[in-house]
Amino acid sequence: MKKAALVLAAGAGTRMKSKKPKVAHEILGKPLVNWVVDAAEAAGMDQVVTVVGHGREFVEPLVAHTTVAEQKERKGTADAVASAADALAGFDGSVVVLSGDCPLITSDTIAALAELRETADAAAVVLTMKLDNPFGYGRIVRDEAGQVLRIVEQKDATAEEAAIDECNSGFYCFDAKFLFEALSQVDSNNAQGEFYLTDVIEIGRKAGRAVLALQAEDPQECLGVNSRIQLAEATGVLQRRINQKHLAAGVTMWDPAQVWIGPDVVIAPDVELLPQVMLLGATSIGEDTVVGPNCRLTDTVVGKGCVIDETIAIEAQVDDGATCGPRAYLRPGAHLCEKAKAGTHVEIKKSTVGKGSKVPHLSYVGDAAIGEGVNLGAGTITCNYDGKHKHSTVIGDEVFVGSSTMLVAPVTIGEGATIGAGSVITKDVSPHSLGLGRARQTEIEGWKPKA
Repeated sequence: MKKAALVLAAGAGTRMKSKKPKVAHEILGKPLVNWVVDAAEAAGMDQVVTVVGHGREFVEPLVAHTTVAEQKERKGTADAVASAADALAGFDGSVVVLSGDCPLITSDTIAALAELRETADAAAVVLTMKLDNPFGYGRIVRDEAGQVLRIVEQKDATAEEAAIDECNSGFYCFDAKFLFEALSQVDSNNAQGEFYLTDVIEIGRKAGRAVLALQAEDPQECLGVNSRIQLAEATGVLQRRINQKHLAAGVTMWDPAQVWIGPDVVIAPDVELLPQVMLLGATSIGEDTVVGPNCRLTDTVVGKGCVIDETIAIEAQVDDGATCGPRAYLRPGAHLCEKAKAGTHVEIKKSTVGKGSKVPHLSYVGDAAIGEGVNLGAGTITCNYDGKHKHSTVIGDEVFVGSSTMLVAPVTIGEGATIGAGSVITKDVSPHSLGLGRARQTEIEGWKPKA
């Protein structure tokens, strides 16, 4: 049977106090709505439809790989689901309805919802949760047989209904044909004057169809993000989930509470993560590598047996056995080849540092190709920008560059050449030559500054 996921991402999120809609806010580098979409795809949904409304210009680019439907006016959850009718026209199967501001939902729970509905041929299955403090949530009202009779919103609940601790999570699985037929029967005769999706439950019961509930094993999965406080709380939950997965797979963390790993990061066994490490985006770390302390790597590939110490790296590549830091900055396009080194207070951008080459300290390397076995002395700068254009520096194998040297691009240093300390090199240097570019030292005896 076909399965579709309908992700409602149209909420305004006014309590976030932000120009962005709440579903566009990020946890560990991923927007809230994408946590939900990815969980739906991992659960085996054949189609994902995302309903956007408020802040569409922020949300639509995030979910462009899904089918996007628009809720033109904010008239309630039933209206949001009805906005997807055209996108799911003719669809026959299960439709799972998910909230785009609930990033803690798992693919296992989504799959269980669909499986229960299909097995029982039910009109609907509601994911429920039991809470110590249910205030604000819709209550699950059951009949004597334990089936779901209806869902009552907080503002419409009687005192007896408000005392129920089983609550609606806002996640459902519907028979698709039943769902879109029932939506036409929903009215706005309630305290909010909105079209409630929960009314579909009662419509299903009156039609003689089974309406079931699946109670979440972990109520945290169902919690939404409506404020910055809840955003931080959800971040903590996902941080722990992800870290526990990597710990179980053989990654060492001195203090897991001080390690933040994005959902798409790949880490090999026997990697050691020290405190204050952030690994984000499509970062991958090879085995026997030590990262930290105080590192942030984004979309960066690190090989085996590396040491990454106090480093920020963005869209960089570090090959096996290379070392980086402390206090290094690898900008996009930086590539440290096997056993290369970028040391203390070194910045590298759009450059390759060849096998076994070293940039030990206090240097900037930009738009450069550095060969193998090269040593750049302290304070070496590639002057790659002339005010209008970027130019390249090429350094051959086994070159030695003395300290405090300026290499003014475009310039090529031939294989085996030596550059004297304190030089400003503006012309190419031939292989196996000594290049010097210093001003002559002058001494004036008996000179005193004027009073």
